Amino acid sequence: MTALLALAASLLTGLGDFGGGVLTRRLPALAVVVVSQGTATAVLLLALLATGGPAHASPALWYAVAAGVIGPFAMLAFYRALALGPMGVVSPLATVGVVVPVGVGLALGERPGPGQLAGIAVAVAGVVLAGGPERGGPAAARTALLLTLAAAFGFGATMSLLSQASAGGGLLLALFVQRLVNILVGGAALLIGLRGTDTAGLLPELRSRLPLLTCVGLADVAGNAAYAMASHGDSPATAAVLASLYPVVTALLARGVLKERLRPVQVVGAGLAVAGTLLLAAA
Repeated sequence: MTALLALAASLLTGLGDFGGGVLTRRLPALAVVVVSQGTATAVLLLALLATGGPAHASPALWYAVAAGVIGPFAMLAFYRALALGPMGVVSPLATVGVVVPVGVGLALGERPGPGQLAGIAVAVAGVVLAGGPERGGPAAARTALLLTLAAAFGFGATMSLLSQASAGGGLLLALFVQRLVNILVGGAALLIGLRGTDTAGLLPELRSRLPLLTCVGLADVAGNAAYAMASHGDSPATAAVLASLYPVVTALLARGVLKERLRPVQVVGAGLAVAGTLLLAAA
């Protein structure tokens, strides 16, 4: 069951990343984040009320609040990086966020083993190689690389916090609190960013793409839920390894749907980034 949940997390997260990246090439990244998370939050609220989820409230929900604060900025950076592209490089690089839980372990007194040290070295090499020339020139390449790394660390922190928030049960409540804070923080940032600009054309665009935005939000939430459940199973290491395979889904979709072509050095770099992630997760 752990393996199936983790693989489901990879599939759902990869689908959500691809959809969000495509939408961000047509809409402001923050608008994609807020609207997609808003529709997912509405569905979560209905599920929460139907299952009596509020009864599971505990102080651990502060972890979900923290995850909700970090989440919008991580997603904003990631969607913006996907818009600069190509997805086949950006998505694998985002998996290096696994260094966050490794860092948490170090802070709690753990010491990295040979496998973890090797994973860090391989992932860093992948980042350097995959950040090669992109469309838009060197400036766009540097921007995409920095945004992807920022998103990676944000995702790692978010997943660590969400795992803590749901450790004692109440996964639906933790997800709802996280998404609610996502909307509040992201919505405030969106309003500030749109102040003084003409939004007449934005609202019709959002309405026309609301079904896809909803699917992106639900895929993201479902992927988080599947991973959280898998991480509390018999083999958290196996769950982490299998759940780290979501870039394969995004890259295959980008190749099949968007016809993306990568330079050989970028293919090698993206592969090394994923390999380093798997070494870190399995160590």
